[in-house]
Amino acid sequence: MHRKPLYLSLGALAIVGGVYGAAYLRGVETWPVSNAVAADSPAATAVDVATVLSQTITDWQSYSGRLEAVDHVDVRPLVAGTIVTVHFKDGALVKKGEPLFTIDPRPYQAEVDRAAAQLAAAKTRATYTLTDAERAQRLLVDNAIAKRDYDEKQNASREGTAAVKAAEAALEAAQVNLSYTNITAPVTGRVSRAELTVGNIVSAGANAPLLTTLVSVSPIYASFEVDEQTYLQYLGRDRNTRLPVSMGLANEDGYSRKGFVTSVDNRLDTTSATIRVRATFDNSDGTLVPGLYARVKVGGGEPHPAVLIDDAAVGTDQAKKYVLVVDSSNKVQYREVTLGPLHGNLRVVTSGLKPGENIIVNGMMHARPNDTVQPHMVKMAEAAKPAA
Repeated sequence: MHRKPLYLSLGALAIVGGVYGAAYLRGVETWPVSNAVAADSPAATAVDVATVLSQTITDWQSYSGRLEAVDHVDVRPLVAGTIVTVHFKDGALVKKGEPLFTIDPRPYQAEVDRAAAQLAAAKTRATYTLTDAERAQRLLVDNAIAKRDYDEKQNASREGTAAVKAAEAALEAAQVNLSYTNITAPVTGRVSRAELTVGNIVSAGANAPLLTTLVSVSPIYASFEVDEQTYLQYLGRDRNTRLPVSMGLANEDGYSRKGFVTSVDNRLDTTSATIRVRATFDNSDGTLVPGLYARVKVGGGEPHPAVLIDDAAVGTDQAKKYVLVVDSSNKVQYREVTLGPLHGNLRVVTSGLKPGENIIVNGMMHARPNDTVQPHMVKMAEAAKPAA
């Protein structure tokens, strides 16, 4: 009979608990919201921003090549003998005609003397037979000599003349061999080391040993291969026009030396789809040597306007190239671009950007599309310095 008051008490407790629970839940819903809003509002990221440039440029194509000497001579002996003198120091500059080696000339001088003596004897014999032939001619007029004897005198005279010519040729050959004992520089240039020194016996002919090498210094060639499109666009139009090229070495960032294309091969290599090209550069200071790696760029075409940006501002997204553009409200936009060649320290953009737009050049890793950033304006040329 006391169950009804007990039910009423339990119901009252449930109502009071529900009221306090609802009030607590409302507090949980309202208080953390204000804190979450405050936590999601960080300060804008500071980035360096530069304005996209527009300049009038001339197209250049870059290639890799090697330096080659205009004249390269392997010095070998033309006569056999013993080396008696080496006239140069390793790596020295020599002029055309200066002596390099001397081979013992005594055997060849003796051959010259012998050939000279034979020539003198042949000339004496020729003089005698000529006089005898003239005498026979006078006797034949008076019928004082047989026709057979007359023919023999004339034949002897002709043989004497031929013997003189043979002796002269033998003397000339001996003199040439004697001159070969004094090996001189065939061109002006820089000589290598002496591969054989005094006292070594050398031979002539196909197995003649290498004595040294000699390369010309100035001018010097840069040989490289260009693709088919470059040939059709720049090199194949007029071969009489001296096309300018620029060259830089492996330890240089730019292209410090200027030259001209002087040779284009007569056929295109179908395997690599390239054609060999040779450019000539001045090397009066002698710093360039054959075999050095050379970066060569070929220019041509008419000047045209181009969009230029710092190469460090370009990001890579798989196979795509992109930049981060900052709009007027300082928000970041992802922009895919198509790139062209380098022009100096700047990269040509063929599509995707317009002159006057602002892009992030430093701090790209701290910015994402649709983020709000705090731009710090810099010049595009200055933007390349921190990136370097």
